[in-house]
Amino acid sequence: MLLLAASPLGRGRLVDAAGVLPVLAAVAPSVLSGTDTANVVELADPLEPQAVLTRLRAAAASPGPLTVYVSGQLQLDRRQRLPHLALARTTAATVRYTALPWHWIREELRLRSADRTALVVDLHADAEAWRHVVERGLDCGPSTAVYGRVAPPGRRGVAEPSYMKAVATLLRSGHRPPLETLHQQALGRVAEEIAGNLVLGGAGGFALGAAPGSVPGSVADSLPRPASGAVSGAVSGFAPGSAPGFTADPAAGSASGYVPRPAAGSSPGSAAGPAHGSVPGLAQSPVPGSTDRSTPGSSDRSAPGSSARSAPNSSVRSAAGSAVDAHAAISAAVRAGRHGEADTIAARHELAAVRAHGPASEDALHWSEVRADLAMFAGDAARSCRAWLDVAGVRLAAGQSVDAPAVEAAVDRAHHQWGRIEDAARARELGPALAELRLRVPGRRSGALENVQRQLRQLQTQ
Repeated sequence: MLLLAASPLGRGRLVDAAGVLPVLAAVAPSVLSGTDTANVVELADPLEPQAVLTRLRAAAASPGPLTVYVSGQLQLDRRQRLPHLALARTTAATVRYTALPWHWIREELRLRSADRTALVVDLHADAEAWRHVVERGLDCGPSTAVYGRVAPPGRRGVAEPSYMKAVATLLRSGHRPPLETLHQQALGRVAEEIAGNLVLGGAGGFALGAAPGSVPGSVADSLPRPASGAVSGAVSGFAPGSAPGFTADPAAGSASGYVPRPAAGSSPGSAAGPAHGSVPGLAQSPVPGSTDRSTPGSSDRSAPGSSARSAPNSSVRSAAGSAVDAHAAISAAVRAGRHGEADTIAARHELAAVRAHGPASEDALHWSEVRADLAMFAGDAARSCRAWLDVAGVRLAAGQSVDAPAVEAAVDRAHHQWGRIEDAARARELGPALAELRLRVPGRRSGALENVQRQLRQLQTQ
């Protein structure tokens, strides 16, 4: 279980996020987690996004149920206009480098099973982030239940995380009801304070619309609900990994050597352990020899022209359920050490997506990235590296920019896996392709290209 409370320490602070931690700390860990035993990690006003990512990755890699409590404020970076969780040193000009990209949270949790993963959030957004969330929702992935609220910027000083305090106060009774019930009880306690807020509730991560029984007149009440389902719990067809409009072909044979895409890439082997969820992976590990930060993000599934926009509602719901079921089966197989079985499941869905939408579709690329991570879990760094190189190449060939989060993530993960290849001959084989990609996609870390070139020279002298 992870308790994360973060907000800037300077004039840009919108909410006293850490003010809720003493109340949460008074709740027994077993009650906070809803399990008999629990490990609690508390992060109060952390400074570095990579440090938060490391903790989140370790939590996501745990096999048991996981609840992540997040209190803080959302801001958009000026370059890519993506929501970030502001940290202690974040300013409006440094969001891209000092805040935690929200899609990092989504990607770390995306392969966990839906019935074992939950986010409880109390977020305050600045003006730009508020417009973004109202228009697009808060994308937390297809397999994460999300409860909480997003508040617009206030007019009077620093706000309080009143929703999260209500949750903590209810839990101090020593009893944790089902999260949906807890959510409704907390909303009832702060009904007047959250009027006009965006209320999140249910599964699927991206939810617009007031949860049943929530405050009438909230902003969500006036917004159109996504075609794929409302906050009552339907998985959103726009969520990453939900394969909008995709109908799996169970009879399809094993996929071709080409790998299509998961929601975002991952890199294994960080100090915190595997990256994503129950099938830990799909998170970003630091590239050897480089500095600065990485981004394990993926492209926006709700981009104009995506298949999710045109798919019939029933198809979207069927596709989302199929993808979630597949991820759960893959996660279980990996935990049991049945890596071949996990890859076969992913390959079957990959081939179906390629047949239905083409190798450059987000559906196909999703399963490519899943298989790249599965190769990592199986200990085949060379195969994982090659798969990530293929994913990056397909994305670039499809016209995605060199600084798109999904492109950067794929190259970073290919780089990380390349550094873990023990066979010098295979590393020499893949090194030139990685160096060529690094010339085009330097990423957010300085020194990445130089690191590849230096290691290649060393390999060539062996």
